[in-house]
Amino acid sequence: MQFQEFHIGQTFRTKSLLVTNENIKEFASEFDPQYMHLDEEKAGKGRFNGIIASGIQTLAISFKLWVETGSYGEDVIAGTAMNNIRFLKPVLPGDELHTIVEVIDLQEKRNQTGVVTVTMSTFNNKQEKVFVGDLSVLVKYEV
Repeated sequence: MQFQEFHIGQTFRTKSLLVTNENIKEFASEFDPQYMHLDEEKAGKGRFNGIIASGIQTLAISFKLWVETGSYGEDVIAGTAMNNIRFLKPVLPGDELHTIVEVIDLQEKRNQTGVVTVTMSTFNNKQEKVFVGDLSVLVKYEV
């Protein structure tokens, strides 16, 4: 979609993605190698009674699900900002995540471009919000 096709208040719902024990460990071993994501025994004695997904993994899943809707398509130029990132609940193995995306701001720029800002809210299969964050991207604008 091009800049002029978005409007404030517009919402999108993504498909769902199952988070597994294996992909939590795989992601964490490369990008966030902390015990609560890798060591089941030690994590089992902690606050969450087992391993949890990295917040960075939750953000990445949320973004992946949003991009896979195809809403930006070939009209996206680049990301410009991420703000108000909050990890609200732990993501556990077996959680199935989906994201609701709402357009919250539109700013026309020069050279036939505009910035689209959305709030991504990610929920588990119990409909508990686990993540929220704002994402801004530069997209093409047709005159």
